[in-house]
Amino acid sequence: MKIVAFEIEAWERDAFGELSDDHTLILLETKLTAANAKDYADADVISTFIFSNLDQNVLEQFDDLKLIATRSTGFDHIAVDYCQEKGITICNVPSYGDSTVAEHVFGLLLAISHNIVEAADRTRRGDFSLTGLRGFDLQGKTLGVIGTGSIGQCVIKIANGFGMKVIGYDVQPDEKLAKALDFEYTEMDDLLAQSDVLTLHVPANRHTYHLISDDEFAKMKEGVVLINTARGSVVHIQALARALADGKVAAAGLDVLPDEPTIREEYELLHSFFREKHDLETLLAGHILLRLRNVIITPHNAFYTQEAIGRITETTIMNIRAFAAGEAINVVN
Repeated sequence: MKIVAFEIEAWERDAFGELSDDHTLILLETKLTAANAKDYADADVISTFIFSNLDQNVLEQFDDLKLIATRSTGFDHIAVDYCQEKGITICNVPSYGDSTVAEHVFGLLLAISHNIVEAADRTRRGDFSLTGLRGFDLQGKTLGVIGTGSIGQCVIKIANGFGMKVIGYDVQPDEKLAKALDFEYTEMDDLLAQSDVLTLHVPANRHTYHLISDDEFAKMKEGVVLINTARGSVVHIQALARALADGKVAAAGLDVLPDEPTIREEYELLHSFFREKHDLETLLAGHILLRLRNVIITPHNAFYTQEAIGRITETTIMNIRAFAAGEAINVVN
């Protein structure tokens, strides 16, 4: 098979190089785009990370594509319906960074609760004053976990170590899990009303699109802290900006934003394609949040540890080998 892997970093080359023993292999640093897809139209297998947009306009340029091996758990960047229609298999990496992302949640939360970013900036400038740096303890606070899958469970375990009270919401509650991890399931409205801190751990799909919007913010405690390491589309970003402005949300820690690849490359806003394809109000709200002092935004790197990316590469190669052997694994469609 001809395998083309995009968004490959230097350290990944040796690992992916093993596939060249049995297959034709091309490794590229660039993202897969509508502009370069035609250059690899004869690929049987493509592998990308989340920053390539595998919509129908891109995928229909491949003549005989058989497998997409995404190097991620989420697959909302792939035109799944088109793949289903064309018989293209999609394999993902179902679990690689549960504890990694959970640790990042508390990295964001501790940075907020102890004003670490502002404090570090001040001391770097030689300013050792404490004015405006008073924080708050996590112990005794109520943490609301929306989504109690594998990452949510790791978050709960860490929260227990901090002495937080944990409540959870999930579309499929597991009472045995709740007992084992010492937390309680509640209805969504109750969770919103009780939580001092909210953290989101749900996939991006039509059911979770703008799961947190104006109505949900209205039901929250005054001064709640919101952490989102899931997907940008789960939170209505303009609603979040309004909630921050009126004080309903005291602070936010975000590892994801809607249209984050476009925000990274904001010069592309000048192109008519992006004016047509992207909601400029959403992009503007993203830029506003980047500049608020009570918002900490990281560049979708919650997963990005040496151990986690090693697991991603290992599983992706295993997915490709299994598919080639006629025994596909980790299939999402």
